[in-house]
Amino acid sequence: MALFSQTSQGFQALLWKCHMFWPVSRCRQLFAASFSIPNREKINSFSSMTSSSTALPVDPKEADALPAKKRSEIDCKEGKGWDEETKEIPEGKFHFSSSVGAAKKWSMSPFVSRHRFSNVQPPEKPLQAEEWNKLREDFQSPEIFEEVMLNSMIRCNSPIDVAKSLLTHLAKRNGDVAYNMLVKYLTLCVQQGQVSEIRDVYDIMKARFKMLESGAYSLLIRGLSNSDQWRMALTVLEEVKKIMIPSRTCYEACIKAASRHQEMKLAFELYSEMLAKDVVPTLHVLQSFFDFSRGMKGAELQKELFGVLLYLRENQIYPHRTFMQSIKLWFESGQCPVCNHQLEDSNLTEEEYSHLSERIIKDVIHGADTFRKTSPQELEAFQTFVENRLPFDIVIDGLNVSHIKSRKMQCENLFDAINCLAKENARLLVLGRKHMLTNSSNWKREIMKEMQSKADFFFAENISEDDPFLLYATLRSGKHCRFVSRDFLRDHKACLSDSVTRHLFRKWQRGHQIVFFPAAAGRSINFLPALRYDCVVQTTGDTWHIPYKDVFEEKYSYQIPRKWLCIHQK
Repeated sequence: MALFSQTSQGFQALLWKCHMFWPVSRCRQLFAASFSIPNREKINSFSSMTSSSTALPVDPKEADALPAKKRSEIDCKEGKGWDEETKEIPEGKFHFSSSVGAAKKWSMSPFVSRHRFSNVQPPEKPLQAEEWNKLREDFQSPEIFEEVMLNSMIRCNSPIDVAKSLLTHLAKRNGDVAYNMLVKYLTLCVQQGQVSEIRDVYDIMKARFKMLESGAYSLLIRGLSNSDQWRMALTVLEEVKKIMIPSRTCYEACIKAASRHQEMKLAFELYSEMLAKDVVPTLHVLQSFFDFSRGMKGAELQKELFGVLLYLRENQIYPHRTFMQSIKLWFESGQCPVCNHQLEDSNLTEEEYSHLSERIIKDVIHGADTFRKTSPQELEAFQTFVENRLPFDIVIDGLNVSHIKSRKMQCENLFDAINCLAKENARLLVLGRKHMLTNSSNWKREIMKEMQSKADFFFAENISEDDPFLLYATLRSGKHCRFVSRDFLRDHKACLSDSVTRHLFRKWQRGHQIVFFPAAAGRSINFLPALRYDCVVQTTGDTWHIPYKDVFEEKYSYQIPRKWLCIHQK
């Protein structure tokens, strides 16, 4: 599929990578030029001082690798994302060689209170060096200013450019960015799905340290596994295996990535390896096997899934309600409960999917009609936004969902939907409009801020048509991605140039559109998942399967039937 986007410049990617190949003096020149500072001899380019003794610096002379001296043991662990990652550290069971030395746990200074600086608010836009200096001077504990500020950026999900400007300021002042600062920046990148930045930080760390601590590896794997470059997570996992037993988080992120891309053989190989190393899986990853296998066929796959059920039996584990629903749907998926005939799969072949994606991009997204309701600049900005955060699991038409209940604030409707869809740790993209960012009776700033911590948001102009955006983001995320909308997308089907493509579009839509409607009582929203089997009249010759509705509902014709008539000729 042709791509019409540009990748943003990574965090000093070229600069940091050069250290692996060029002399330190040459790196120092580039370092100074990149940050617009004088090429001073006192700048110690790429110092080996770190904030964690488990991250060992690369010795260019290949001397004995010993833990470097700590710059600081202060760790103001305020951001939720950072807390989650540091909890991973005890899981890694190190087996270093004696020449490397044992890993030490990262300690937090006893005189720094965990909540002491919880009210620190980061700036909303990048600052210049003199502005950061002023903030640092006014801060009550200047020696930990940068650490506290990065923690606050993680907590507030600040824009990446703001964090970059802080690290640039730090590099100008110290001639280096310490290990713990890189990990905090990595936490923010993973939190926002900034794949190019994650890769850049990974390259920096590989060049500077022979090994990382478990929390950093978990962050890298989690960030890469949720992207279109998910196979890089497998490479990192192999590196982890050489020095420690990977954590459960590492294994499960890779398993889910493989499952999402329907590489179930690879997913089960990682699962078996995980069990062999006595790493206990969560119920969530066991449930994902059934979710992603729904509608897939094969005796080997069936054997593996039955093995998961035996694992539950042998360990006396009781699945929760949603897990049981996944198992039930897997057993029922694609099969008529009356005659046991297999129904047609709703998935497109790789060739069909590629053809449909190309035609939608050409005929719908870049068609003559699109730019009447958006601009080329906005579309290009959206494509760049999406490409830097791929893949998503669910794309949500935010304005569409916000009107589900007329008696509630629109932001509350959308908030309810996001909370419901985010329960399974799905990566969400919400397509919104810029008027949602104004503090109004329907769009409360506090609620919008909380939603943005749970999902990625793209805010289009108020007059823009968001359906092309929805189609682009869903198709670019891959065959697993679903979308939430009550629109039937008739206009976009009509834009497609031939009947074959229009047929593929409808089939893809039936298998990927999540339907929602207000619950009869209470505050919740009901969601009907996209079906794995195709909901059209089907026949095998002597058997007919006919989907039907109880009543005629032309107004809600986007809702595919959930009832079937099975006719068998005897």
